[in-house]
Formats: sequence, structure tokens, C-alpha cells
Amino acid sequence: MNLQLVTQNSQKLKILKSILVSQPEPENEKSPYFELSKKLKIKIEFRPFIHVEGIPVIEFRKERVNILDHGAVIFTSRNAVDHYFRMCQEARITVPDSMKYFCLSEATAYYMQKYVIYRKRKIFHGKQTITDLTQVMKKHKNEKFLLPSADILKSEIPKILEENGFEYTRATFYRTVCSDLSDLRDIRYDMLVFFSPSGIKSLFQNFPNFKQNSTRIAAFGPTTAQAVKEHGLTLDVEAPTKNAPSMTMALENYIKQINKNGKVK
Repeated sequence: MNLQLVTQNSQKLKILKSILVSQPEPENEKSPYFELSKKLKIKIEFRPFIHVEGIPVIEFRKERVNILDHGAVIFTSRNAVDHYFRMCQEARITVPDSMKYFCLSEATAYYMQKYVIYRKRKIFHGKQTITDLTQVMKKHKNEKFLLPSADILKSEIPKILEENGFEYTRATFYRTVCSDLSDLRDIRYDMLVFFSPSGIKSLFQNFPNFKQNSTRIAAFGPTTAQAVKEHGLTLDVEAPTKNAPSMTMALENYIKQINKNGKVK
């Protein structure tokens, strides 16, 4: 395969003009990515390198998890919400009104309005992390919790639940799979931005002979950065850091430096 996700020069000397972010395009017009593109006059495009697929009911039943054995559900994402209610529908399970829902963030909690009448359900949420959420869950510690998740789950989530003594069952409701990127074969970008090891896996699954050459690589999170290095790639931008807590801030700092004199500093 002759992947051309590279700049024309073999060395990283050219100014950075184009970025491919390995996530869906933001729906919010005020996204910091759009602001960054306009501010620095660079092209930023979006393409998910991975996506999720629901586990079929017949496969879920092999896990021998009875949803109704649990009085509470922990939602770590909108995907978890979608596939929990999908599974209940496909398995013809009627969820009782007494079920309690604990969401990682307020945004995820409000997303549940897609499936339930929000004000008539027992819905709780943390600020953004599992540590925040456990503080809320402690008031309901006698509950048996169900944790719908993907096949890949951040290790800190079960670790913190166990450290706090919660009785819970993790069950796989959906899986992360690599997207088909074959249409990107002959497209050039100066930088690729990744947010998970799965994104790196997708890159090499789609383009086994990928050579970085002059393409810059940005990674969010330590596990993503480690995956970049394990695949023999050079990491140019890493976030979060003390001076750049978000990826857009890290990108802005790097681009301003790289484009100042048209060469790497």
C-alpha cells in the first residue's frame, strides 16, 4: 500500500498547513478546532479512525449477565447509554422505573432524555471522572451496579470501583472496531491527531506499510503516546500538559512555533 498521508519533503521543514483529526467532526460550530483553523489559517479535517458496533443479543447472552439483577447502571459515555437501551429492547427486557442511573458527566445524564423521561427517573451524575462519580454513588452503596462497556475500557474505572468496595458487574454491550480508511490512500496531511491506541491500530490495519516521513503526529493521553512510540513513530505533539491541558491548545502552541519561520525550532 502506498499511503500518501505525508508532506512532499522528507524532512520536517515545511510549515504546517493541514491536519487530520481522527475523530468525528464536532457538531458545535464554536468548537475550538474551528476557531483554531480560522485563527491560524490552517485546514483541519475530521475522520473517525474507529467506531463502535453493538454486540448481538445472542453473543451478549453468552456473558450470562442478567440486566434485571442490578438496581443501578453506570454510564461512562453516550455509547454506553445507546447500547444499554438497544440491548434491553432487542432482548425484550422491560426496565423498571425504579432503576437508578449514574452517569460520568452531566452531558451524558441529559443525553438519557433520548430514552427516558428525565424528571421521572433516578438519574445522578458526576462532574467528569469516575472518581467524582463514586462520591455520588457512595450514597447508594448497597446497590448492585451494572457497568455496560465496550470491549476496551479504561483500567482506572474498574480499579476505582473496586477500591471503593462497590458491587458491580461489567458487561460488554459494544465493541471498538477499525474504520475503513481506504479512501484516504492518496490524500496528504501535514499532521495526524490521535486520541486512543485504537486509532493507531486502525492506521496500521488500513495502511500496513505506513511510513511517517515528514508527517507530524499528535497524541492525547499517555496510553496513546505510548502506542505511537511502540509503533516506531515520532511523537511531535503530546497533550495534556501543564501548559496545554487540551489538544487544541497543544496544537496551537506547536503550530505557532513551527510556522513562525517556516521550519522546526
